[in-house]
Amino acid sequence: MKLPVYLYGHPVLREECDDVMPDYPDLKQLVADMYETMYASEGVGLAAPQIGRNIRLVVIDADPVKDISPECEGRTLTLINPEIEILDGEEVSRPEGCLSVPGLSENVGRVEHIRLSWLDEEFKPHEEEISGFLARIVQHECDHLEGMLYIDHLSGIRKQLIRGKLRNIIEGKTRCDYPARYAPTAKKGRR
Repeated sequence: MKLPVYLYGHPVLREECDDVMPDYPDLKQLVADMYETMYASEGVGLAAPQIGRNIRLVVIDADPVKDISPECEGRTLTLINPEIEILDGEEVSRPEGCLSVPGLSENVGRVEHIRLSWLDEEFKPHEEEISGFLARIVQHECDHLEGMLYIDHLSGIRKQLIRGKLRNIIEGKTRCDYPARYAPTAKKGRR
């Protein structure tokens, strides 16, 4: 089932998430719904806060960007309780967008090499070193689990320049091509 994507300004996007426990109700269905929502929204990743759940769960399918980033080919990941360790401190700036911040794309500096630890849907542990654009996708999605958005990495000047566009999202004046849940303060009928 396609779920609405929660947009910038909604409080759930700013909360730190709780760990997922093995007895979390209907977890497999939630994961399936998250993939369906991500595909319908044409994203390459989706974190649980983006669908209004305050849990440490991420789905990623990086295959659509394999032409520009070969390390993404065939990479589909379900990350439960992921943890990131930075392995290369040098940041590279590349454009990022987000389903929760529609209509915007900004250059964000991120490291290119990480170690990722996570549990799969069967709660089996995994650990892997990840590089390139796939590492960026993982970092972007895991930021959501800490109550952060990619725009939090921008300079103060850059944030000022996009302030009007962000206000339009909060006020429900920005349209999406996918089902969305606007901030509680948005105009009536947009929530």
